[in-house]
Amino acid sequence: MSGDVRKKQNKRWLEELLAGDHEAFARFVDKYKEMVFLCCRTMGIRDYEIEDVASETFMAAYKGIRRYRGQAELSTWLWTITYRKGIDYLRKSGRENQLFVEQDEKLAERRNVQVSAELENKEQADIVWEAVGRLPKLWAMATVLFYREEKKVKEIAKIMRVSQNTVKTYLFRSRKRLQELLADVV
Repeated sequence: MSGDVRKKQNKRWLEELLAGDHEAFARFVDKYKEMVFLCCRTMGIRDYEIEDVASETFMAAYKGIRRYRGQAELSTWLWTITYRKGIDYLRKSGRENQLFVEQDEKLAERRNVQVSAELENKEQADIVWEAVGRLPKLWAMATVLFYREEKKVKEIAKIMRVSQNTVKTYLFRSRKRLQELLADVV
């Protein structure tokens, strides 16, 4: 599908969303639910809590779609909502500090034992993304947005409500820590 055709379809879809078309919104949810779940998982929200945050996210998107002006991609706009709903959820549950803590502090002790088993059972990409999940959540979020979702630093800064330099710092620290975590694996 050419870029012009896709843009026309997206414009028509957005018009349907703005008009309150429930079927268009159902397609919107279906298209972006995995992205919302990924954002929640990256933030460390537990599996049984993700649906609550996703519901709040899509409800906020439904209510706020009229304020969407197309200045950013629709996916970037939704990442922003998801990220903010996730932060709110973690604050309410008293777990906001988990955004700054590395998830597996004993990883170095277990790494050598697990390396051979992991290489036999998983692809390298799976191992890398698993290691990303062990990073402090803010670093992991920036890494997922940059490498998996292919967002620009400027978009990530807008989503996370931090400066572009902060995003670059998160990415730098993330790469450095991943090199340490994956030294024996990759």
